[in-house]
Amino acid sequence: MLLNLLKTMRPRQWTKNLLMIYLPFVFTLRQYWQPFAREMYTMFATATAAFVLFCALSGVIYLINDLVDIEKDRRHPTKRLRPLASGALKKSHAVGAIAVLLIVALPLSFLLEPLFGVVAVVYFLTMLTYSFVLKNLVIIDVFTLAAGMVLRALAGAAAIQVPASQWLYVCTILLALFIGFSKRRHELVLLEDGATNHRTILKEYTPQLLDEMIAVTTSSFVMAYSLYTFTAEGLPRNHAMMLTIPFALYIVFRLLYLVHVKNEGGSPEEMVLHDKPLFFSIVLWGMVSVGILYVFGRG
Repeated sequence: MLLNLLKTMRPRQWTKNLLMIYLPFVFTLRQYWQPFAREMYTMFATATAAFVLFCALSGVIYLINDLVDIEKDRRHPTKRLRPLASGALKKSHAVGAIAVLLIVALPLSFLLEPLFGVVAVVYFLTMLTYSFVLKNLVIIDVFTLAAGMVLRALAGAAAIQVPASQWLYVCTILLALFIGFSKRRHELVLLEDGATNHRTILKEYTPQLLDEMIAVTTSSFVMAYSLYTFTAEGLPRNHAMMLTIPFALYIVFRLLYLVHVKNEGGSPEEMVLHDKPLFFSIVLWGMVSVGILYVFGRG
């Protein structure tokens, strides 16, 4: 039962929490980069607690989603293997896990940091509304998923009590929109005529429309990220952060290749973990970014 509960909570999806929760910490850490600095370890512990709590809350959302979509998932070629859809996990066990996780996670969020608790509640209510209402509204459904990514970044900043760059939110929402539209495109291509039986909102989309939306969001992301590298506060004055633009471009182009040529995009975390060029390009981007910030210091 515990194993099936864990599978339903989507541990692979926690990579989103890992990236967005810790991102404000990484970009703030250089201010406290001293051996055995108390502030550094305190912030890391706080960020880690925030990550665990968000994993619990996002796990609750996935449990609720699978309970709501259990009949639709049973008609899906791959989702029918999920624990709830396949019958490996009882509905009563899923409901009990939801109650326990909420009773524990929400109060602890406010104890960790009140503003983090507020963001956690907003995130939970937003995703809950998505599960029952917003997922049936064309375009709004993808915007809601993108809002979830932005709220993760805001939660990471709120937990360690640091201001987050406005560029972080802009780039995050654009990249999240790209991922969301790519996921809808993948579902249309994979399920073909049975797409609307799995997800009603898919009847409002066409591959051509989604391709145009993907083109707009990717070009906007590249422009926004480029502007960030030489205009954002706190970056090196010599604009060395611009050296990361080629990495960002390659990541975007690789994602487009996987979506349009390989017909992937249904599971972004699997693309990152299974596609070695994409994985290593993201790692290199992170290493170069952190290296520039710590070698050249703040602006």
